[in-house]
Amino acid sequence: MAINRQQLYEKCLVKVNEQIEKYNEKLISLKESLDSIDRHNDYDEEGKLLGEYEQISNYLDVAQKRKKLLSTIDRTKYTESIQLGSVVETKTNYYFIAAALGEIGMDDGSTVYTMSTEAPIYQKLAGKKKGDTFTMKDEEIEIIDVR
Repeated sequence: MAINRQQLYEKCLVKVNEQIEKYNEKLISLKESLDSIDRHNDYDEEGKLLGEYEQISNYLDVAQKRKKLLSTIDRTKYTESIQLGSVVETKTNYYFIAAALGEIGMDDGSTVYTMSTEAPIYQKLAGKKKGDTFTMKDEEIEIIDVR
């Protein structure tokens, strides 16, 4: 079964946009909470909220970088060797080398695991071609196709 690259890309984009929206909403809520604190009487609460605000800001930054990375992928370009933008098929899984977004459920019921080029498994896949193998958890896995 072949994975529809355009559909996969769109699902990734939806997922990252949902993350961005969630983080933006949380930051708005935190800012409102910070604005309502009586700073003279509640230093502890202000410190907790500021820490959470910074953490969510970092998450938002990562999500925005993922979206930017997705935008650089040429969805019409197919290569023989695994690189950024490749969809890799093995007997048990599909992988999309893009942004680290985890599992993406496809309309046909299949699941694609999205990963960045910084993922340890990508280091085992980089440059490999259809028919090559890699080892994961002491198991030899054959690459069935690269799209």
